[in-house]
Amino acid sequence: MTDLLVIAASNGENLTLAGRFAAAARHRGRSAEVLDLTALDLPLFTPRALAAGMPPGLADLHGQLVAAPRWVICAPEYNGSIPPVLTSAIAWLSVQGDDFRALFNERPVAIATHSGGGGHTVMAALRLQLAHLGAQVVGRQLVSTGANPAKDSSISDLVERLLRLSAPGS
Repeated sequence: MTDLLVIAASNGENLTLAGRFAAAARHRGRSAEVLDLTALDLPLFTPRALAAGMPPGLADLHGQLVAAPRWVICAPEYNGSIPPVLTSAIAWLSVQGDDFRALFNERPVAIATHSGGGGHTVMAALRLQLAHLGAQVVGRQLVSTGANPAKDSSISDLVERLLRLSAPGS
């Protein structure tokens, strides 16, 4: 089991940012893994896709998320909101099982972005969605841009705050 799962919702700057979060956790002697959502072969969630059955990789994704007690989500701002790859993955995960919130309930989650559009609206949208699902979203978030890149000290502080939160069932 990994101590921290860092989820990247793009294969660009946010994947690089995810790697920095994982490195900061490892620097503290914790295990960390990066999950690149863009590398998964999940179809876009639609009612028709759901009627066709659960995608083959969904059970593995669900298992990886359940096994990690804490997550960091690194997502770019996409037209002022959450990127489709993350929205679709959450939608697929929410139709699996009887309790769509079970995966998220009490899960400590930190959120971060590297975005060309400023990034504040994706942070607000993501915080709102995760809170709705029952996650414990860390109060501080990280917003970085090309003109204002993420500082190592900010990443370290966010990882430290996340690691202090109790994981589900502890």
